Amino acid sequence: MRWRGRRESSNVSDQRGRGGFSGMPRGMPVRIPIGRGGGGLSTIIVLAVLFVGARALGIDPMELLTGVPGEQPRVERTAQNDESMQFARVVLAETEDVWTDIFAAAGSDYPEPTMVVFSGAVQSACGFASAASGPFYCPGDRKVYIDLDFFNELATRFGAAGDFAQAYVIAHEVGHHVQNLTGVLPRFNQARQRMSQAEANAMSVRVELQADCYAGVWANHTDQKGLLEEGDLDEALNAAFQIGDDTLQKRTQGYVVPESFNHGTSAQRKTWFLRGYQSGDVTSCDTFSGDI
Repeated sequence: MRWRGRRESSNVSDQRGRGGFSGMPRGMPVRIPIGRGGGGLSTIIVLAVLFVGARALGIDPMELLTGVPGEQPRVERTAQNDESMQFARVVLAETEDVWTDIFAAAGSDYPEPTMVVFSGAVQSACGFASAASGPFYCPGDRKVYIDLDFFNELATRFGAAGDFAQAYVIAHEVGHHVQNLTGVLPRFNQARQRMSQAEANAMSVRVELQADCYAGVWANHTDQKGLLEEGDLDEALNAAFQIGDDTLQKRTQGYVVPESFNHGTSAQRKTWFLRGYQSGDVTSCDTFSGDI
């Protein structure tokens, strides 16, 4: 991706090296799955309870993370992570430009999300989360959360290298922000309270695939600016494939449990990203009607 020298978004909160916990979670985080045990909402709930209990007993919650009273995890600033931060700012800025134009064409304003860059762990309106849970979007505060170390893991652990693989991850989470603004996430979070786990998983897949499609729409508009380089599209499609539910489950446990899928198969994720990319039109991203 030809990103150097491009505008960097100012909607970025650098919380690397910080930590802490306050309040109880509001809303449901929507995240990139990374196939680690102990991730997801259950981890957030358990940690929230533990941290509230710790504060009630006069214990510094960060001691639970660091093992040292009052000590915050620190991140050494290096050329590599500073460049990753610059890249993330540029990608976020590009999503702002694209979605502002799309919303304007529909006669609406686009409230831009904030991207929180953290290290180790972070507190959001959706609760406390560790980097092990992967990047996520919190509808409660309209923020995208990401630990930049995930990009290294994406390349080394999941075999999805390349800057446009990273851009896909950010664009996917911004896609959830678009869903939040258009009412998709609020309706889903309300409806899931009346659903069985299997029904909620099936609906979650449709939500995630739409975010993939929106990431593809963004990639189309970015390509029209002449910013994509040879191989970029393949990088994004490979990333979508590598974090499909079936591929992740095969990698982590050796077998798949289809009824537990909540993001979509590798084939589905590639298909819907490509559909958005080929059309460049949000109307092509209706994952809630018919088969997926």
